[in-house]
Amino acid sequence: MEFSHQAPSPNRLLNIRTGLALILAFATAQLPAQAIPVRHLEGRLRGFVTIRSLDGKPIGYGELSQSAQAGRVTDRMTYRFRDGSLDEETIVFSEAKLFTLLSDRHLQRGPLFPHPIDLATNAAGDTISRTPDSNGKYKVETSHFDLPPGTAVVGMMGTLMANLDPATQSLSVPALSPSQKPRLLHFSITREGRGTFHIAGSRQTASIFRAKAELGGIAGLVAPILGKEPLDSLIWVLEGDSPVVVRAITQISEGGPLLDMQLAGATFPRAQQK
Repeated sequence: MEFSHQAPSPNRLLNIRTGLALILAFATAQLPAQAIPVRHLEGRLRGFVTIRSLDGKPIGYGELSQSAQAGRVTDRMTYRFRDGSLDEETIVFSEAKLFTLLSDRHLQRGPLFPHPIDLATNAAGDTISRTPDSNGKYKVETSHFDLPPGTAVVGMMGTLMANLDPATQSLSVPALSPSQKPRLLHFSITREGRGTFHIAGSRQTASIFRAKAELGGIAGLVAPILGKEPLDSLIWVLEGDSPVVVRAITQISEGGPLLDMQLAGATFPRAQQK
C-alpha cells in the first residue's frame, strides 16, 4: 500500500477547518446532563423482541427478564443471532427517586461483533474489561469514571425513555458505552414526532425519540471527519399509565450496524433512519 505525502489542498483544509468550527459550536451548545427521575416503578416481567436488519430481514431474537425487590431492579437481556453471535447483559439498578446504576456485566461475541467485549462495571464507576487475543488469552484493563448522578449504561436507555415526562422535548443523559474501552457519553435526546404500529389487531400510536451520542473531547472532534461518529438511534415509546419501549432502531456495538429491534407481535411501517 502506498501513501501520498502531498500537502492537503486548500479546499480540503477549508472543509476540515469548517467542520471543526461547526463541531466546536455544537459542543458549546450541548444540553446540560440531566438525571431522569423515577415516574413509574419497575416490576417483574418477561418479554421478547424480534431483531431485523434495516431492510427487514430477520436476523435474531431477544429475551428480557426483569425482577424488582425493595427498590432494587435486575434486568437480564439476551440477544441471539442467526450467525451464532450472542449479546448478554445483566444490569442492576436502584429506583429511589433517581435511577442509579449499581452494577453491569456485558458480554458480546460472534461474527456480528468484530470487537468482542467482556465488561464489568460497579456503582463506584470502576470498570474491568477482558479482551481476548489471537492466542485465546485475555488482556485485562481497568478504568475509573466519576459518574454524575443518574448515570446509566446504554442498556438502561429503554427504562429511562419510558420514564420521561410527556412534556419533555429534549434533554441530555449521561451513560457508559459498551466497548472494549468504555467511555462516558452524553446522549442528546429529542422528540421526533409520532408513529403508528399494530399489535393484536389494534392500531397504536407511539412517541418517537432520537438519541444522539455526544463523544466529547478530542474523539468528538475527530470522529465526524473520520466517518466514525456513532449513529443516531430512534426509540419508539408507547406512553400512558404503563409506558413501554416498543421499538428501537439502534447500534448495540461500537462500529456495528443499525439493528431494528421490535416488540414481538408488533408490526411497524418500514422506517427511515434519517
